[in-house]
Amino acid sequence: MTLTLSELLFSYVAVLLMGLAVVGLYFEFRRRHFGPLRSDDNVFRCEECGYVYTDDPNVERSRCPHCSAMNAKFNF
Repeated sequence: MTLTLSELLFSYVAVLLMGLAVVGLYFEFRRRHFGPLRSDDNVFRCEECGYVYTDDPNVERSRCPHCSAMNAKFNF
């Protein structure tokens, strides 16, 4: 069985694309497994001293750990 040039090129490109897809899937699964998890904590930025900190997800206002000022959630 002999392959024509177009069949040989097609099979070469197909194998390379499949290999690239396998490597991409491997790295995506690895990133999901070892990547940082999203936190449900709220982000706060102090209006007095500018300190950025987090607090529990069920709090609307939080006290700054540096200057004790009350702050609302910071919206991005």
